[in-house]
Amino acid sequence: MSTHSYKKFEDTDAGLLPDKMTVFQDCIRAFNSSPVDAKKCRTLIARLLRLLYSGDTFPRQEATTLFFSISKLFQHKNSSLRQIVYLAIKELSSISDDVLMVTSSIMKDVQNGDIVYKPNAIRTLTRVLDGSTVNAAERLIKNAIVDRHPSVASAALVSSYHLLPVAKDVVKRWTNETQEAVLAVKPYPQTGEGYINDSLISQYHALGLLYSLRNHDKMALRKLIQQYSKGLRNPLAICQLIRYVNEVLQDDSSLIPALFPLLQDWLNDRNHAVNLEAIKVVVSLPVTNEQFAAAVLRLQFLLTTPKAVTRFAAVRILNRISLKNPEKIVSCNTELESLISDPNRSIATYTITTLLKTGSSDNIERLIKVISKFINDISDEFKIIIIDAVKTLSLKFPQNYQSMLTFLIDMLNDEGGFEFKNTIVEALFDLIHFVPESRDLALENLCEFIEDCEFTELTVRILNMLGNEGPKTANPSLYVRHIYNRVVLENSIIRSAAVVALSKFALIDAPLNNSIKILLKRIVNDVDDEVRDRAIISLKFLESLESAEISKNVAVELTKPTHVYDLGLLESKLQTYISGDASSFATPFDITSVPKFTEDEYRAIELKNKTAKLEVETKEDIDTSGQSGSANESLQTAELAKQQILQELSQVSEFSGYGAVLHTSSVIPLTEKEAEFVVESVKHVFKEHIVLQFNVENTLDDALLEMVSVTAQPDIEEVEEEFVLSVEKLEPHGKGTVYVSFTRPEEPSVFTTTFSNTLSFTSKECDPSTFAPFDDQGFEDEYQIEDLDITPGDFIIPSYIGNFDLAFDELTSETVGTYQMDSESLQSTVDHLIETLSLHPVEGKDVFNETSHTLKLFGKSINGDRVAVLVKMVKSAKTGITLKATVKSDSEEIAESVLNGIA
Repeated sequence: MSTHSYKKFEDTDAGLLPDKMTVFQDCIRAFNSSPVDAKKCRTLIARLLRLLYSGDTFPRQEATTLFFSISKLFQHKNSSLRQIVYLAIKELSSISDDVLMVTSSIMKDVQNGDIVYKPNAIRTLTRVLDGSTVNAAERLIKNAIVDRHPSVASAALVSSYHLLPVAKDVVKRWTNETQEAVLAVKPYPQTGEGYINDSLISQYHALGLLYSLRNHDKMALRKLIQQYSKGLRNPLAICQLIRYVNEVLQDDSSLIPALFPLLQDWLNDRNHAVNLEAIKVVVSLPVTNEQFAAAVLRLQFLLTTPKAVTRFAAVRILNRISLKNPEKIVSCNTELESLISDPNRSIATYTITTLLKTGSSDNIERLIKVISKFINDISDEFKIIIIDAVKTLSLKFPQNYQSMLTFLIDMLNDEGGFEFKNTIVEALFDLIHFVPESRDLALENLCEFIEDCEFTELTVRILNMLGNEGPKTANPSLYVRHIYNRVVLENSIIRSAAVVALSKFALIDAPLNNSIKILLKRIVNDVDDEVRDRAIISLKFLESLESAEISKNVAVELTKPTHVYDLGLLESKLQTYISGDASSFATPFDITSVPKFTEDEYRAIELKNKTAKLEVETKEDIDTSGQSGSANESLQTAELAKQQILQELSQVSEFSGYGAVLHTSSVIPLTEKEAEFVVESVKHVFKEHIVLQFNVENTLDDALLEMVSVTAQPDIEEVEEEFVLSVEKLEPHGKGTVYVSFTRPEEPSVFTTTFSNTLSFTSKECDPSTFAPFDDQGFEDEYQIEDLDITPGDFIIPSYIGNFDLAFDELTSETVGTYQMDSESLQSTVDHLIETLSLHPVEGKDVFNETSHTLKLFGKSINGDRVAVLVKMVKSAKTGITLKATVKSDSEEIAESVLNGIA
């Protein structure tokens, strides 16, 4: 039939659901007629199933009538009709009464039925049985599990999954048959000749059932892996077994040497799906460099296979590896570059992003040129992924901003939708914020973009950026002209934003003040109320500035403050304040209790969050459209957890006079997660105090803890304990927080000490259900937990710096030290230094060379003294990792303390 004429024969009502009552009446008449018309009954059951699958249902009485009417069709011998009958019975069994009445008919088909519908009968049987009647069918299902026909065996095994919730003890008795199904060699059903079925899908189902019965026992799971590691032939079953190996190794990494030979065999398996599953396990474990290299070598081979799905999976795994260990996949760059022109655009896009992550400052320009030739042939969705990768690269290598800026500007001038344009604008904003050298050129091109921009939201955001950054440039008048053009040519929303941007130029740039006031006076006659009001307010503000009613410093601080509040904590405190009763409003809201950041500190936090967000987005299983469901969620969760900690701290009345928290550490575990008492700690630094927060969890089922406290003993006398806030009662599986307050010495302002910690409590045995203690007396007990270190990083706040070299030369106090580190890689050394010193990595933290790396760190002490650290590190096979650290600061004391904290 011609493709141009087939639509004439389409049923116009094909997309509509059939009428429920009509279907019911037709089914009752057809199923009870004599003789039965098999073809008509199949059609009616298909309509019935369509209703049920769409979510529609019948009242219980009507469903029961249908159920028993359909069961009359068991008398017909037509195999196709019998198949669809079982589908209908399976769906109606959950909404019908007395379904056990058809059990005998179904069991008859399970025992002697045709192979066409026997698997359907097995699946239906387990839906009509319950825990009290499953014993009647036990022998039949056990025989089906070891049936010589794979579809029958698979049906029995899958049905066993459904029986686990209602009859787990019965299913356990089928373990021997299930084990036999895993490794059985089955004959042809027709001829009886021996063969090994190519699919052997029943191996996959049987293995999954065995896991469901044994997953609660780690030792049994290990035995399962050892038992079936050599006998599986079905690729799905092997992939499933590899997942079980991963589960065991994630729980206990000490088993890696014993189980890695199995992973090595699967890396070399002839099936690519098995290879990929094994590779994912290897790269996620703390394996040796040689073991990791074996996985990368196999990935390198898979990149050259003719199957597009295999190449795609291999590239995606490499993309994930490039986040943490880009230096380990550099050997794959040759194969990756050959995939840039792959006809599958998903593969080509992932290839580009992976190459960008593994690239170094030496080959960025070449990669950008390759991308420029390739990117015009793909859709906006793929372009967004590549632009995000370029943005990541610009944050890692700010010294190579020119090529990336040129690329982004060219993309901005191409055709595209809002999401595409918005992604480019975001990338340019990041360059302006974090690479000051790119500011002038980026702003000029943004000005040209808004001359012909069709998206109001983007134009408003760009105007706001011009108002903030334009006055800082060498030629501010250039941007004033572009901004005023928007007042003349655009809609009221854009005109309002342009008025605010012009006012900022008049406030910050004195030579333009008079000219801008003339422009604002013209805008006072605008037809839109919002535009007129903003122009009038701006003029009044500028006039009050000239008449000295307010000082310029106050005006600048009002329009562009030098300090930024922690907005998340501010919102939380305000919500707490307004949610109180009327008496709470008698006391004004205390804004000084909310931490403030300088512009550099806030920019460092913003850069860290952006980098973390990009890493999380790439770690997720993003699809080809570049969407990630939980990238923001994990970052928001971490931020909310920190805000919650600070919120709880602020509600403790004993700390109300301590002032604002100057620095809060991350959560530090002091016990194993499997311990009887799980303890975590958080360090809070105030101006004159240090508060140690201990989060305690009682994991015991039958122990009630009272008067829970922590004895924290520092190893220096200058730190003195003030008081301990203990937990009065900690029920089984309950959680509580203990606070220990210490005074900070005035000198030195930065110091190190170690607290030895002991958990003290009174333990009472109790009823697990009511938590009532058996004995009111109880006994006092102690539990030793790990030590807690106060490091120089607890007194330092990460801070952004545009020109590290210039700031490094300006600092006067300098100390130098050389150290040997026992880390496994340069990347782990870098991560350790950043975490310990609490400094901001100026040019990124990723290592792209296995043998040498230079790390630049910058921050400020809580007293405001600048700290800059330059670390040069080298890795060799003989001496391990050697690093030379040069620390410079405004304070000699801080420089020495930071250097001592590196060891």
